[in-house]
Amino acid sequence: MKQLGLTQRELAKALNAHLRAAGEYDTVSERTVRTWLTGKSAWPRKAKRRALEGVFRCPVEELGFTPPASNARPKEDSSVFRRTFVTSTFGAAASPLLGSRQSTVGASDVARLRAGLDSLTALDDRRGGHSELEEAALDGARKAVELQKGSASQRIRLRLFSLAASYSAAAAWSCIDLRQLDRAQVHLNEALRLAGMAQDSTAQVQVWNATAMLAHQRRDHGGAVAAAQAAQALSATRRDPMVASLAHARTALGHSNLRDGTAALRSLRYAESALSKAHPEPRPAWLQFYGAAELHALTAIVLDRLGEHAAAEAASYRALSALPDHFRRNRALATTRLALAQLHQGEVEQGCATTEQVFALMAGAPLPARMRSLLGDFYRDLLTLAPNAATARAWGDRYRSEWSTT
Repeated sequence: MKQLGLTQRELAKALNAHLRAAGEYDTVSERTVRTWLTGKSAWPRKAKRRALEGVFRCPVEELGFTPPASNARPKEDSSVFRRTFVTSTFGAAASPLLGSRQSTVGASDVARLRAGLDSLTALDDRRGGHSELEEAALDGARKAVELQKGSASQRIRLRLFSLAASYSAAAAWSCIDLRQLDRAQVHLNEALRLAGMAQDSTAQVQVWNATAMLAHQRRDHGGAVAAAQAAQALSATRRDPMVASLAHARTALGHSNLRDGTAALRSLRYAESALSKAHPEPRPAWLQFYGAAELHALTAIVLDRLGEHAAAEAASYRALSALPDHFRRNRALATTRLALAQLHQGEVEQGCATTEQVFALMAGAPLPARMRSLLGDFYRDLLTLAPNAATARAWGDRYRSEWSTT
């Protein structure tokens, strides 16, 4: 787990992806992982053993599990499973994808690709977008496409195209976080093509969601609304209220940037209503970020855009109270939005103090360019609202270098 950079929660997610891809109904929880780590469970069930071997690429015996004497199996040549780990966490997460080409492609290949994608998603949650993550995602997309050369059923081929689309969308998302917007557009074009070939409307929602974010970064707010509305029209949105809520929330954000308060608030109500109807069910890893906390965070942005700064501050607090701890990058972004809402109410010292938490949250990792840009917005507004305040000068002196180069 340390070599792969996986927490107990992230390992459980990766194992569940393997189990789903293999058509198994068994699941793994964080509690299950703890029983393995403490030795309370010395020999998992067969499906879970296969999932463990798929994630770690070695026999379960090498992970410390001991079969009952009646179930002992001959020791397999570890060289079959041995692989080289690169020094970075992302490389270790991507390395399960680098196995040798097989003439027959099946559910186990899909499971390995799914687990690699889940690991990259977990890494993005902690650190944000970076060039290594982009490269690893593109490697995953290439691997999924290359596997099409083998013998596979139509069902497997569609799942491979879907995974290639999701990997390409992950690469695009990393570029958006880095504010490498032209590269992001190239990856999104490819992701949309692959999602269409996969006949996977959920993957298409992923692409349109990222497209709306890209349009927002380009300040093409009409394009952001159009992309979010394209997501609303897909069957996955009609089928899953959680997906529908995300699409409506993105639409609300686009309308608020166009200063159409009536449309923005209407879309927020649709998003809240849809989310209230959503039930827990297995969903792709890229969707795990969305829920009540993210809707509160997006609501805060919409309200701040519409001049409802006190309501935006309250929504930011609700987002932070509901946001899971492992979404470090999202927590830092929500904290920055909180600081902006406070600043826009004239609370200069409080806003500056809140931004200190952002740097503390991201300590040990570079700030993604999108976050640096948002902090740049804070500093610009700070200088506009309080150009002569000692607090503003102190903030600039203390954080300018760290904010711009970290």
